[in-house]
Amino acid sequence: MIINITEYLGINLETERWICRRCGHDLGDARGNYKEGLLVYDRDPTEIHKPLIDNQKYEYTFSPDPNWTALLEYYCPNCGVMMETEYTVPGHPPTRDIELDIDSLKIKAAQWARDNGGDIPSPESLHRPRFKRKVHTHG
Repeated sequence: MIINITEYLGINLETERWICRRCGHDLGDARGNYKEGLLVYDRDPTEIHKPLIDNQKYEYTFSPDPNWTALLEYYCPNCGVMMETEYTVPGHPPTRDIELDIDSLKIKAAQWARDNGGDIPSPESLHRPRFKRKVHTHG
């Protein structure tokens, strides 16, 4: 049973493995950090945040200093989809931004499946209005 965690990250509860939702590639042990199974690009932050003032004249340009700021981009090693970005300090290990109670998730997923005729509803199917509303038209 696969549970969607983010737009491109899922967890296979039977194997307890992280997977890429786009291509199905195995990204590693779901009890560990999924980022360890991804490709990392250490991007120069000034490529994204261009200096706002002339860096030839001024020391501080309102652009992150690459000596103090690391911009890490994480990609699926199979299909290349960007799965995550993070700002940190250079040399810092990947942050662990998702840590799940897998045992509880297995129980909850079984309950969801039981309540929905054997299937876990896709996230897209849950986007419904809480209250019935009149259809808006221009007249």
